[in-house]
Formats: sequence, C-alpha cells, structure tokens
Amino acid sequence: MNQSTQKIGIIGLGAMGMGIARSLIRAGIPTYGFDLNPTACDQLLQAGAKAAASNAADWASELDAILLIVVNGTQIENILFEGETPLVNQLKADTIIVLHSTVAAEQAKDFAHRLNQYNLNMLDAPISGGALKAEQGQLTVMASGDPTLFEQLKPVFDATTERLYHVGNEIGQGSTVKTIHQLLAGIHIAAAAESMALAAKAGISLELMYDIVTHAAGNSWMFENRVPHILAGDYTAKSSVDIFVKDLGLALETGKNLKFPLPLSATAHQMFLAASNEGFGQWDDSARLSKHLKASHCRRKNNDH
Repeated sequence: MNQSTQKIGIIGLGAMGMGIARSLIRAGIPTYGFDLNPTACDQLLQAGAKAAASNAADWASELDAILLIVVNGTQIENILFEGETPLVNQLKADTIIVLHSTVAAEQAKDFAHRLNQYNLNMLDAPISGGALKAEQGQLTVMASGDPTLFEQLKPVFDATTERLYHVGNEIGQGSTVKTIHQLLAGIHIAAAAESMALAAKAGISLELMYDIVTHAAGNSWMFENRVPHILAGDYTAKSSVDIFVKDLGLALETGKNLKFPLPLSATAHQMFLAASNEGFGQWDDSARLSKHLKASHCRRKNNDH
C-alpha cells in the first residue's frame, strides 16, 4: 500500500468521528465520510472531504482503510456483515479495518477472524481523548494487531493521535485496555456526581467547590472536564449516559469472565442505569451529575421545610 495515496473512509461522523475526519483532511489525506446524518455529511464536505454519504458502498472499492467510529458492536455487525450486499463483499482485498469503537475483547477477536475470511485486515484500536482532542488530532489510541499494519497506516495515526500505544500483536488486547480505562472514567464521573451533590446538599457554592477541587489533590480529568457542563446547564451529548451503561457493562463482563470482583464499577454502572432509566440516556454523560444534583437540591428543600 502506497502511504502517499491512501484513501481513508470514516464510518461514524459523531463528535469523535468528525474530529478525526477533519484531522485527516488537514493532513492532506483523501478522506471519505459516511453517516446516516445528512447534516454531518454536509459539514464534512464543506471541510474538504472527497465524498460524504449515508452509505460507503459506492466508494468501498476505492478505499485503502476504513476507520469505524460507531457506538457499539451491533452497529459494526450491521455495517460490515448485514444487508443484501454486505460491505465486506465490496471492499478490495487487504483493506484495513480500524476498529476505533469500544467493544468487548472477544467481540473484537470475532470481527477480526471473520474479516480475515474476506482477505481483510483489522486493527483493534480503541480511542480516548474526547471531541476536542479528536478535532486537534491529539487522541490517545490503545491498539493491538499486526505491527506491519501500524506502519502502513502511519500517516493516519500521525494525523489523528498524540499517543499511539501498541499494546500487543493479539487482537482483543487493545479492547481490554480500553475497557479498563472506561472503568476508571465511569467511576470518576460517578464520584464527581456524588461529591458535587454533597456540596449542594451542604449549601456550598458549586462554582467554589469546582475551583477548589481543580486546584487540589481530589481532582480528576473527568471532574475537571464534566462539571463545567453542569455549571453551564449544557448537556449537549459528546459522550452519552448510555455509552457508559455499555462500557461499564463491558468492564463487569470482563471481570466476570476473569472471576475478578469489581464492586466500584458495579455501583457506578447502577448509577448510569438509573440516569438512563429516568430519560437521560441520550444526554451527555454529565447528565449523571445533573440527576444527582437535582435529587440533592430536592432533599435539601424538603429538609428546609
């Protein structure tokens, strides 16, 4: 594969996918975007994409690699293997599928095995960093797979990542590392919710509490990043509550398979499930904090009476 003429397809133009696609365009890499949202497709065309459409079929035979940045394994299954003319039947041999989505390690292995039957290669390459890092081309990628594939896609990773970790050669290792990372991220959001709710219950200014924590030892990246959404009342979804319902579920399943207890993960998972059950599922995951704070305010008002 000639690196200088690689054509890269992005399937999934949400907050992360759009940022990755824009980073590739800025690097001069021919970029093709695909999403069911016509507005996202229009935005990417305006940014300089070679093409943007709801389906990759018309361009499949031209692409050298496809980056999958969708919500879950079910969507990946539908995109690659389902329908009258599955995408796997339309891609040219040796096309590289880069799995940026977070899935279970066993599911990543299954995808790689099935793709190999079509002479297609896969990298297990989950991402982290959020929409801003995606837009800046500074994502963290924790990936596993054939080292030669990483070399072939070096221009892509140079354009989109700040740190590329080659976890190992075995598919599934990258997904396992991402699952453990999401365990931490979900617990940190749950802890932020609990701490800010306690501050509200005690009558402490939330702005003051935020300023103190972010300049002291109790801070975390998630606390610093998510609490401002609450203070601004902005729950535009960048990473939804239901994402963490899924990802903490993957962490718990991993622990179950390894017979390893994860009590904090289980508690955080229940908190996100409760938020989703009450209608916050498609809101930004900081809505988990909002729900906790509203409950605290209600209890405080009742106590004041």
